[in-house]
Amino acid sequence: MNRLLDIGAKRLVLLVTFIGVTCAAMAQDLNARVQILSPQVQNTNKRMLDVLEKAISDFLNNRTWSTNEVGPQERIDCSLVLTITAWDGSSNFTAQAQIISTRPVYNTTYNSPVLSISDDNFNFSYTEGQLMDYSDQQFMGNLTSLLAYYAYVIVGLDADTFAHNGGTPFYAAAQNIVNYSQNTGFNGWRSMEGTNNRFWLVNNLQDRRYQPIRDFLYSFYLDGMDKMADNTQEARKAVFNLLPLLQKVDRLAQGAVFNQVFFTAKSDELVGVCSGLAPQERMQAYNILAAVDPANASKYENLRNSR
Repeated sequence: MNRLLDIGAKRLVLLVTFIGVTCAAMAQDLNARVQILSPQVQNTNKRMLDVLEKAISDFLNNRTWSTNEVGPQERIDCSLVLTITAWDGSSNFTAQAQIISTRPVYNTTYNSPVLSISDDNFNFSYTEGQLMDYSDQQFMGNLTSLLAYYAYVIVGLDADTFAHNGGTPFYAAAQNIVNYSQNTGFNGWRSMEGTNNRFWLVNNLQDRRYQPIRDFLYSFYLDGMDKMADNTQEARKAVFNLLPLLQKVDRLAQGAVFNQVFFTAKSDELVGVCSGLAPQERMQAYNILAAVDPANASKYENLRNSR
């Protein structure tokens, strides 16, 4: 009972503190691990990349992205792996990024995946020693705009797992970055550049058609993962009962970037949770998941074949 009260109190505090994102705050939000790779770049100046790696890490970890008062152990674990594919030897970089974030599950040592996304247009300019200038109101450089955008997405998705629609103000902040970055000449910020980019991700996150995914995320942790340690079967059943929410996403929208990002992060975990269900429920889970996420249908076969 005391644990449930503690969880309830924590969620109430988080709900209250998620209201704004621009006010002064007391602590940093991210525990980001940054790694820069350059396998395709000849004569790489390793010192320069080390300086860049530290500058990115400091920018993500030493800034406040929300109004939350959090202790060091409550910061959001995330990682950014930046692969440099071309460099002019001066200040212009062509790169790809892999961004991952996780969220701890109560009373366990398990970190649950929340975000897993690749960005093939993570291109920017940076000179050694350059200040990482950033403003919420105007474009100061593509590197800091990219980092701030993903910081807000990470914090927003994490907030959605603790409070219903808790991520809304953070998605609005990410949308603002998209708005002022569209005419800069850098790819990934505009709607006409395809459907799998930064413009469409934040658009999906705020679109009512994808609300069932956000509803699922919140209840998945509230009624499922955070109760797994206390009553595993009850928690599994709660997750099973949530699966129809995923069917509510418009079928025409199922190939959208938010769906892809969601299932990239959660497909293995969903298989793991649902594998412990009774055979009939496993089969029902397979039917739902294979239909809404055909890209990962081979993973869901494990539900049909497990004993």
